[in-house]
Amino acid sequence: MKTELQNTSDGSHTLFVPELNEHYHSSFGAVQESMHVFIRSGLMNLPDEVSEVNILEMGFGTGLNAMLSWMFRRRWRISYTTYEAFPLESEIVKTLNYPALPDFENTGDFFLKIHQAPWNQKVRIDPQFEIEKCLQPFENANLPENHFHLVFYDAFSPEVQPQLWTLEIFQKIFSSCHDGAILVTYSAKGEVKRNLQNVGFHVEKLPGPPGKRHILRGRK
Repeated sequence: MKTELQNTSDGSHTLFVPELNEHYHSSFGAVQESMHVFIRSGLMNLPDEVSEVNILEMGFGTGLNAMLSWMFRRRWRISYTTYEAFPLESEIVKTLNYPALPDFENTGDFFLKIHQAPWNQKVRIDPQFEIEKCLQPFENANLPENHFHLVFYDAFSPEVQPQLWTLEIFQKIFSSCHDGAILVTYSAKGEVKRNLQNVGFHVEKLPGPPGKRHILRGRK
């Protein structure tokens, strides 16, 4: 897919896809949105006693969520499984400004490594972080049972990719989650909330980041 690099209100980059009329991250602030939705509402809500965290992500995209997870990993050892059907070209990755942002010192090497990691195999980036980037549509994913502690659901919007917001997709995710697992997503659409509830998640509507009223968090 053709993408266009754009600045967002917090100074970080997003990508715009003209054919879908869709952004990878909020134009109100890419880092701000990812921090609010996936880190503060997701990762930082895991129990303190957890030492190993298995994260499932739908939509590797720019790699921003993976990098933020590494930055805020505390003492956790993270195993990060992410699905992407349309990987970015290396020349586009090089233009993204996340490692150059304030408070992102010493992230450039990690950011480069996760993007250079080969697809469809586990790669250990450092003693606390390993990643497996799966190059395939999420609809075809074969997920392990009762495995994940945290899910970052970051697909393009239900209007653009309705096939990724169905009851069947969320049932597959629910089955792959540990008891007590957390799912977070930027979408607060009524249909998304109902589908999450219908497969068994206990869903709450939370305040959203700037430019968005609400987000959803589900617990198994």
